[in-house]
Amino acid sequence: MNSPELVIGYQNDDKLRFSFNELATSIFGIQFEDWYQMGYWDHRYVPHSYVVDNNVVANVSVNLIDVIVEGIEVKAIQLGTVMTHPDFRNKGLSAKLMNEVLSRYEGQYDFMYLFANNTVLDFYPKFGFGRCYESIFTTTIRSGNTNYSITKLDGTLKQDREFVHTYAKQKKNLSTRFATFNADSLLMFYCINVFTNDLYYIKELDAIIVAKFEEEQLHLFDCLSKEECSLNEVGGALLRKEEGTIIFHFTPELNEADYQIDAYEGDDVLFVLSKMEKSLPLQFKHPLTSKA
Repeated sequence: MNSPELVIGYQNDDKLRFSFNELATSIFGIQFEDWYQMGYWDHRYVPHSYVVDNNVVANVSVNLIDVIVEGIEVKAIQLGTVMTHPDFRNKGLSAKLMNEVLSRYEGQYDFMYLFANNTVLDFYPKFGFGRCYESIFTTTIRSGNTNYSITKLDGTLKQDREFVHTYAKQKKNLSTRFATFNADSLLMFYCINVFTNDLYYIKELDAIIVAKFEEEQLHLFDCLSKEECSLNEVGGALLRKEEGTIIFHFTPELNEADYQIDAYEGDDVLFVLSKMEKSLPLQFKHPLTSKA
């Protein structure tokens, strides 16, 4: 067996990409092949892997992402798909990849971050990352105008995906407090793999909405609009009952409604390594649709 070799940005190499997919499927139950074949895997998602005999055995992926923090545009790097084949664990490969990424991208970001599961919470502080707490925003609204023309889109259909992608590339930011932008590639990953049946186009608002319904609750994941769009109006259009609760899986603009803000308790934990003088907002939610 050969020694592990570091390989970076190899998505156009079929053998290595297939091996990367096999490892991601076995560990996380996800695959990137459809995303690649449909043309959405772009230069912003860069795998950094150790390879042995043409097999990916460990990986840390770099996602180059732009973020608005308190009205200021900053450069960020989101790490994701951190994984090691069971036969190659406890050999320090993940730590070597982390150090490689930190060294390679030094001076190229304002902050670096990742989402970690509860089994590795002691790992990332070794590299200077600190735990950061998110919030969840909810509001209660009444359904207003019921005469909206709403079309359900299908993420498995090419024409619907292209329609969504067009809006994703031109979408207005949903918040000046905290928002990601130029993240259409990640959004399309979710449209292909997670929200294929949860896409709605509201003609009167000229907006595509990513949302799920749960009894009297509307889970709002994203709003793709080329112009500013009222999230209250979006909620009123989609609510199936006279009154209901909207749960925002991103940071909304806080001057638009009365929000209840609670501590977010999810399955993973946000870790941040910041080079900024100013800290991240005290209360914010990273958009789920741009989470790697």
